[in-house]
Amino acid sequence: MSPVFPMLTVLTMFYYICLRRRARTATRGEMMNSHRTIESNSRTSPLHAEVVQYAKEVVDFSSHYGSENSMSYTMWNLAGVPNVFPSSGDFTQTAVFRTYGTWWEQCPSASLPFKRTPPNFQSQDYVELTFEQQVYPTAVHVLETYHPGAVIRILACSANPYSPIPPAEVRWEILWSERPTKVNASQARQFKPCIKQINFPTNLIRLEVNSSLLDYYTELDAVVLHGTKDKPVLSLKTSLIDMNDLEDDDYEEKDGCGMDSLNKKFSSTALREGPNNGYFDKLPYELIQLILNHLTLPDLCRLAQTCKLLNQHCCDPLQYIHLNLQPYWAKLNDTSLEFLQARCTLVQWLNLSWTGNRGFISVAGFSRFLKVCGSELVRLELSCSHFLNETCLEIISEMCPNLQDLNLSSCDKLPPQAFNHIAKLCGLRRLVLYRTKIEQTALLSILNFCSELQHLSLGSCVMIEDYDVIASMIGAKCKKLRTLDLWRCKNITENGIAELASGCPLLEELDLGWCPTLQSSTGCFARLARQLPNLQKLFLTANRSVCDTDIEELACNCTRLRQLDILGTRMVSPASLRKLLESCKDLCLLDVSFCSQIDNRAVLELNVSFPNVFIKKSFTQ
Repeated sequence: MSPVFPMLTVLTMFYYICLRRRARTATRGEMMNSHRTIESNSRTSPLHAEVVQYAKEVVDFSSHYGSENSMSYTMWNLAGVPNVFPSSGDFTQTAVFRTYGTWWEQCPSASLPFKRTPPNFQSQDYVELTFEQQVYPTAVHVLETYHPGAVIRILACSANPYSPIPPAEVRWEILWSERPTKVNASQARQFKPCIKQINFPTNLIRLEVNSSLLDYYTELDAVVLHGTKDKPVLSLKTSLIDMNDLEDDDYEEKDGCGMDSLNKKFSSTALREGPNNGYFDKLPYELIQLILNHLTLPDLCRLAQTCKLLNQHCCDPLQYIHLNLQPYWAKLNDTSLEFLQARCTLVQWLNLSWTGNRGFISVAGFSRFLKVCGSELVRLELSCSHFLNETCLEIISEMCPNLQDLNLSSCDKLPPQAFNHIAKLCGLRRLVLYRTKIEQTALLSILNFCSELQHLSLGSCVMIEDYDVIASMIGAKCKKLRTLDLWRCKNITENGIAELASGCPLLEELDLGWCPTLQSSTGCFARLARQLPNLQKLFLTANRSVCDTDIEELACNCTRLRQLDILGTRMVSPASLRKLLESCKDLCLLDVSFCSQIDNRAVLELNVSFPNVFIKKSFTQ
């Protein structure tokens, strides 16, 4: 047979791959580039009127800068028409996430990253929005009013949150995704990425963000969903194809927004008998394990289907010591956990953050998994896992006796009584309870029995009645505490700070941001500086009473200081800041936003003298 036909077959397959890739994703950036795109002709006819709607409600989110009992800087500001746009600047009526930059990764409280995290999964926060009408999306516009560029993924869900009948199947589809990119301008913009078409109507949109490249907090004002009630007909006009688009780096194809068909790969045991394994099986077992350790989870499952030798290696529980399932939140379900059980009997680090919502994981499925795989667990990440209830925390306390690290951040649907079970985990060293409904009695019990705690986050825990009592218990029981987050604790006073400072001399990080009951005139901040010489991070955000005396005490006693936030103070002068910068050689972040005595000229002079320090001066235009 002529060799022409195999060559034609190869070329045909190559051309098909190019077309399929272009049909899958409309763009890689904010606008289509005419010389390198395949045009997605989804223009609707005049009969198909476009529906334009703002978000009706914010139904879920991972974090926000604001208070749970306020509207300032909260995610709830994303609902409805714009409050600020097209104005630029720092406005309280916008939605702001809790973090920005890389400062949080450099704090003493920062956790080590998980292995096997897909390189294209870089989402740090998310917010989910509902709209009045289900439509087939034609555009999603995000109104950004300050430091834009954080949005890196937009997804649509097939489930209608307002439907009285639960859907038989819930699907998430990526409309647009992009790696984090630096946006040099901080001004407002209307972000209009070119989205791909989906084959189901939606009124539930999810934004995922990464703020690591930003110079300050991103602020979002509103989200606009454009769409049609009728399903549009997709026709493709092929034009020039960029060879760069043939790189296999699209998260939505390689790993999907979840593990499309990964459950089948988990359960696949029928392997064809190959003639031999060449010389690969001559390698030491440990060396093969080390090589496979660099694969992502889906790749590991794919490789398990190639031959019996690699199937044995890919199913070895030693490959699953660290298991990060957060990147696959959109598809992970009870069946996935069931297939993983045999491989995860030795798992020590497990990340189930963002997973299981909308019925994907049941309490029974989670319990079965932990009963098999919980005995060796040391670290368990469950941020925003809204399937959790009291039974789940009880199972964790019984099945995970070696647990040292528990993250329940933004699990705001957990009932208050559920937290009592955490007190049984006496070996805990890190506990994150940010934005949970834990009450004072349960927290006191935890502090009494978990005396090994080194890292504790109580930010935005609004159900605690008296933080002075909590601070006193921390000072009495948690002598090894290194980091403490009391962000937006409304009622802590100088008495609680005194107990805390005298009882926890090892503290390296303390967040007292937005604690309005603390006053510098009581000497509480000066006492902190004198009694906590190991401080590396101190946030006194929005405390207007911080004065030169406090800064000079920090300069004299806390020479290891690396991060200081005194946003909003009216009583700190450039001279005291200069003393601080001269004394604290490791200082890398200094936030003096809205400090009335620190003008732009003073910041410029300090920047010239101390170029290695990021000095942030924010203002409202």
